[in-house]
Amino acid sequence: MAMEGRNVDQWMNHEPQDEWESMMKRVAAFHHKHDFAGQNGHDMGYRMALTIEELGELAAAITKGKPLHECAEEMADVLILLMGHSLAMEIDLKAAFEKKYQRIMKREALQGRLGIRVTEYRPE
Repeated sequence: MAMEGRNVDQWMNHEPQDEWESMMKRVAAFHHKHDFAGQNGHDMGYRMALTIEELGELAAAITKGKPLHECAEEMADVLILLMGHSLAMEIDLKAAFEKKYQRIMKREALQGRLGIRVTEYRPE
């Protein structure tokens, strides 16, 4: 399964075929509006720092017991950011999801110290 995706301009010119493609085109429109590609907004070092920031905001919303609508907003920020990463790197995120999903569904669950894990990692 190919992982090559579309860049912002390709998404802007694409006619969405399903809900996922519609969402990707909307994220591409956001990137286009603010010229992320031309303003260093596709630099993955910068984007990883933003990811850590957004994950921290999500964690804070959860651990501070904020209302679910605030948690949902933080989750949406993380999702939009990840979708933007796939634009910046021209990765077909849906294809990557499908490939990974096939792998994880074959794994067994392990009980770790903090909770259940579904991983290929095996403790020694």
